[in-house]
Amino acid sequence: MVSSPHEAMHRIFQQDPGVFARAVRALGIPFDDPVSATPFPTDLTENRPLERRVDTLLSIETKKGKFLLAVEAQGKKVPEKPRNWAYYVAHLHAKYQMPAVLLVVCDSRSTAAWASEAVDFGPPEWPSLTLRPLVLGPDNVPVIDDPVQARRDIPLTVLSAVLHRRDPCAGAILKVLVDALKGLEARDPDTATIFVELTSQGLGETSAAATWRDLMTDLSFFTSPISEEIRAEGRAQGVAQGVAQGVAQGVAQGVAKGLTEAKIEDILLLLDGRDVHVSDADRDRITSCHDLDTLNRWFTRAIRATSVTEVFGEDRADTGE
Repeated sequence: MVSSPHEAMHRIFQQDPGVFARAVRALGIPFDDPVSATPFPTDLTENRPLERRVDTLLSIETKKGKFLLAVEAQGKKVPEKPRNWAYYVAHLHAKYQMPAVLLVVCDSRSTAAWASEAVDFGPPEWPSLTLRPLVLGPDNVPVIDDPVQARRDIPLTVLSAVLHRRDPCAGAILKVLVDALKGLEARDPDTATIFVELTSQGLGETSAAATWRDLMTDLSFFTSPISEEIRAEGRAQGVAQGVAQGVAQGVAQGVAKGLTEAKIEDILLLLDGRDVHVSDADRDRITSCHDLDTLNRWFTRAIRATSVTEVFGEDRADTGE
């Protein structure tokens, strides 16, 4: 099964093909910025004897000409992969009559070192073909923790966050990324949502993902399915932690109070983020409600409501039921 980090590591190049040229310039490889980029079919099978599929395939056009960019996300060492990669490059060159570049994106230093090794095909006396992948990994993709740099290149910052997600610097990268996304949200909310989702996918099951969930509460991407899922998971974890702590301390009542207060805060934050007007009377009604089931019901409605009236629905003002 393809993992979410695997998808994010190559989909970022679909969203912004220019991130390839910007990333490899740091390695001293002078690729020009794309003038245009066209997605190509990723199925490289011939007559279907054996399925072969590259993760992402783009036709890149620069001022100097065209080339194919085949992007492979690689999470671990797979001994037979170099044979497949050699096939990809030869097949693409023959089929499209364009030079092909194989880019392997790795989130592990050991995997990146393995993928970077040149592999000869043929007898040692005279190899007929040598595979030399271009590899991006934690050791050569920069840590972007500067706010100015993050705002200047959000796609590269997303890639930096994904590839460094297991490193101590991950939190610093995510903080500047959130600030950059706030600015992008004001100009282009749809694109901002795409980068939020790519980051969420790419962080996988790491401690950086928990940091990202906390930072996401400051953003208003409440209609994004992945963002809503993150909030739900985060709330479930918070409830579990609160209950466990309450049992340990023998303060069940305090746990219940903490849960209702947290849900009230979530509702008000959600309505404010979606620019739904809340009068003083409505705010008092929300903050004075102590029934967690009612608050959960209001929160669910608030995700898509355009007015507080829609949030309350048919609940009676005197009881909240």
